[in-house]
Parts: sequence; C-alpha cells; structure tokens
Amino acid sequence: MPQITVDYSDVAAPAFDRAGFAHALHTAVVEIAAAKPEACKTQFRPSALTAFGYEDPEDRHHAIVHVTIGLLAGRSEETRARLAEAVLELLREHVGNGGFVLHASAEVRDLEASYRKFER
Repeated sequence: MPQITVDYSDVAAPAFDRAGFAHALHTAVVEIAAAKPEACKTQFRPSALTAFGYEDPEDRHHAIVHVTIGLLAGRSEETRARLAEAVLELLREHVGNGGFVLHASAEVRDLEASYRKFER
C-alpha cells in the first residue's frame, strides 16, 4: 500500500516524465496520506489507442492520463481529495506540451477489506 496505477495514452509518452512524476507522487502520498516511502509502488500502463468523442482515434489529437491510488481504509474524504488535487497538479508539471489535448484525472479510493499482498 499504496497501490498506484497510471493509465496513459501512448501518444503522451514522449511528453510524460514518468520517473519524475513517480518520485514526486510518492513524496506527495507520504506527505498527504502518511504512507511509508518504501510502500509506494507505481505501475505505468500505456494504451495504444485512445478514442475521444467522434474523432478518428488515428488522428491522435487527444491523450488521457488517469491515476488511481488505492489506500488502506482510514483516510478522510478531505485527505483523499487533497491527494487527488495534488496528483492533477503533478500531472500539469510532468506532462509537457506534446501537440495533443491532455485529459487528466485522478481517483483516490480505499482498498477493499480483502486486499492482501506478499513480497519475496
């Protein structure tokens, strides 16, 4: 915990400083949600096709970045909202102008009670 997933349009890849974003995001999660730094894990998942409205996806004029953060239960709604806002600000800083319209979003949610993990 936290479990962080970043889904993004591959058209954004050249303009997206993913390593810098992950480092800044982990710092924000520690500061805002009181997570331990070594517990922060982020997985980036590029998507080859982004469809927007009725536009031809081959035009590649739009990019989506959606960040999902799963935390163990117990954080207040205010804390989750502050973290979501911080994520959006960090995306503004770490996704440059790549010639596309950026659609950025973030969701901070509680992990289900069934959440389990292991490390080797």
